[in-house]
Amino acid sequence: MATQQHIVSSYDEELEHLNKTIMQMGGIAESQLDRAIQSILKRDSAMAQEVVEGDHKVDELEHEVANFTVRLLALRQPMAVDLRNIIAALKISSDIERIADYASNVAKRAIALSQFPEVNLVQTVPRMGRQVQQMFKNILDAYAQRDAEKARRVWKSDEEVDEMYTSIFRELLTYMMEDPRSITVCTHLVFMAKNLERVGDHVTNIAENIHFFVHGKPMPENRPKFEESYYKVMKQAEQDAFPENAKKAKKKAKKAPRKKPAKE
Repeated sequence: MATQQHIVSSYDEELEHLNKTIMQMGGIAESQLDRAIQSILKRDSAMAQEVVEGDHKVDELEHEVANFTVRLLALRQPMAVDLRNIIAALKISSDIERIADYASNVAKRAIALSQFPEVNLVQTVPRMGRQVQQMFKNILDAYAQRDAEKARRVWKSDEEVDEMYTSIFRELLTYMMEDPRSITVCTHLVFMAKNLERVGDHVTNIAENIHFFVHGKPMPENRPKFEESYYKVMKQAEQDAFPENAKKAKKKAKKAPRKKPAKE
């Protein structure tokens, strides 16, 4: 998407400053997310604490974007693509701020997790984190390049993250049922995975705003979403943890007499 030149050069400079601030926010949030994931793998509570303490940087930039967009709207009275650019930047800054918050939440859980003995299941959450991190990187590239098609591809990939989250949730639930001593560790991992799943949702929000900014209309398709009820997931986890109970339930269901229809 080619940028439009304005008669007043300072207007172009202001829009460029806005877009650079968004990219700066994205770069910090991406680094925060990466370090939060590394702190899980390395069991590095000091690194995780740095992520928590660095969250304010993104908050400050979000306030800067909000104030700057209000100023642009008041003084420049933008129209068409310029208006979409400013509104998209305001919305995207909010999503990036939330992504940084979720990275901070993951880091807080990593600090708590480092106090417990290591379990093999810890590796599953960082794998999901790498997938989400790649989505975030790609969507920032799409914003910088004004590439709506790339944004759409990232948007569609969110379904994979939802599937990974459901798989991790089922696996951790089964593990907790088999060994109640693991409940505390697994609970931290479930919340970590949920935070990462929410990062994926905010990335799709950014993709939708990029598409609207470039084309002036919303995505032509419904948002991709992997649907599986938590009841079904929990039932499957129970069967995985206690297969003998599942067999007994099936036998009981076969032996149960059928009820005769009531006479009218």
